[in-house]
Amino acid sequence: MNLFDLKGKTALVTGGNGGIGLGMAKGLAQAGARVAIAGRDKAKNSQALKGLPDAVAVEADLRDENACRAMVDEAARRLGRLDILVNNAGTNVRKRPEEYSLEEWKLVLDTNLTSAFVASQAAYVHLKRAGAGKIVNIGSMMSIFGASFVAPYGASKGGIVQLTRALACAWAKDNIQVNAVLPGWIDTALTQRARKDIAGLHERVLARTPAGRWGEPEDLSGIAVFLCSKASDFVTGTAIPVDGGYSSQG
Repeated sequence: MNLFDLKGKTALVTGGNGGIGLGMAKGLAQAGARVAIAGRDKAKNSQALKGLPDAVAVEADLRDENACRAMVDEAARRLGRLDILVNNAGTNVRKRPEEYSLEEWKLVLDTNLTSAFVASQAAYVHLKRAGAGKIVNIGSMMSIFGASFVAPYGASKGGIVQLTRALACAWAKDNIQVNAVLPGWIDTALTQRARKDIAGLHERVLARTPAGRWGEPEDLSGIAVFLCSKASDFVTGTAIPVDGGYSSQG
């Protein structure tokens, strides 16, 4: 369908070398977009490129403002233009709130939230020049719910939703749509560690999720294509759960 056709479009996916980011990058590539993935691990980037036709990789530490801005500009240069930005890079440290150091707080906030703001600022110039653009920010179930072991992570993901709304309002006049995706419990390296750290997590997730399973990174492919295509041209400022129904239960 032409509504979902991304041929001729280019996309940068931060943290696109694994997990949810790679799942979304694959969806965009399958819809015809040329993709750049950004990640710090060169070997992991190279492995991810094997499943992405005509893609490129950019190495960057997104906690560094200058490196983050340079990443966006390099991706735009290597792709020839920039139409889509997916702010997916993220990390987590699981502790009780009173146990975090300020350095750990800053690590999570800078990786998850500040990098999304800086990358969006840098991308704005390229999207405005193109006459249109899409930004997709990756939130979490922790954008909605609280948990005792994710104080900085929850703060960062709640901030992602409010950042999304602010950018959507500011940049609508430039024909740039900004939306957030709130993944549920997806089977990635991060959540595999969580299952080891948190007793009973696997069973609780299955019990609460109407779909009766953990999500897979590929479950994010469709929402990525929708939010980055013409099909969503009148959708902006939203936060859409992709969680197998997890958030639909009280």
